[in-house]
Amino acid sequence: MRIFLTFLFALCLPLTGKAEYSRTYLDSYPLQMAAVGELDIAYRIVERGPDKPKVVVIMGLGGSNVAWGDSLISGLANGGYEIMLLDNRDTGASTRFDDWGQPVLWWELLKYRLGFSVNAPYTLNDMGADIAGLMDAVGYNEAHIIGASMGGMIAQIVAAQHPAKTRSLISIMSTTNAPHLPPPTDEAEMRLRNLATGEAEADREQSIRDRGFYPESMQRHLMAIFKTGDRSDEVATIAAPTLVLHGADDGLVPPEHGRHTASLIPDSRFLLIEGMEHNMPEDIIPLLVDEMTGHMDAVEAGGLATRSLTTSDKKMAP
Repeated sequence: MRIFLTFLFALCLPLTGKAEYSRTYLDSYPLQMAAVGELDIAYRIVERGPDKPKVVVIMGLGGSNVAWGDSLISGLANGGYEIMLLDNRDTGASTRFDDWGQPVLWWELLKYRLGFSVNAPYTLNDMGADIAGLMDAVGYNEAHIIGASMGGMIAQIVAAQHPAKTRSLISIMSTTNAPHLPPPTDEAEMRLRNLATGEAEADREQSIRDRGFYPESMQRHLMAIFKTGDRSDEVATIAAPTLVLHGADDGLVPPEHGRHTASLIPDSRFLLIEGMEHNMPEDIIPLLVDEMTGHMDAVEAGGLATRSLTTSDKKMAP
């Protein structure tokens, strides 16, 4: 169980591989609150400009908005974009579900493996609806939707279920959760096993808290992923211009997950990044910024257009 919990932490820590972490730039922009349905969603807007194209970035399991760190967000903002970061439901300053309690992980995981529905207070679809509602609340008619890890899953849902709000999609080290995709590698599991002992485990938890992650939210977020299940058919309906980024050395969510996502979305671009695991190392940030801004710039210039869906477009790729 301790190993499994550590796996949860590592599965959705896309920034802990950075040699340096700073949130000073992000913290210089005020955290605000918006009522979205029955929830309060915390967000901040970086480099606001009425004529700038809008970007929404969505973090992974248990991650608050500051988990992105300064480097990536400032890079996107320097490209001329207004960036909205948010705390997903049940993490950071957004409405929390602590009163719901924690799932009995071994039991819920067994149910999931046997094909039964798991017990969860919400699904990824609910979290996607939160993004659409927040966009309405702040006046974003459309935006480039970017998500990492679980945030990539939510971004895919927004693109599929709210196409009019999706200027483009960028899915980073994420997955459709299709059952045929490979599990974590033995090497990744061994590294996690080494982390799940004594001081290493305690240091790991403190590190992720310092970087804007909330371990108490992660198990419920995981249940939301399990309860939502395989989203391949829905991902195949995405019509927005799409960029899929994945680390070549990602042992936690192996590259086949990214390839599968891209294979389902016609005209999408898949980029495998050498030297990147399930993280965003500092030396990789400039490449990520270049690829992401290049994708969005092409959309803004009219070089990448939303495609018209046909019946054949909606067929699931193998």
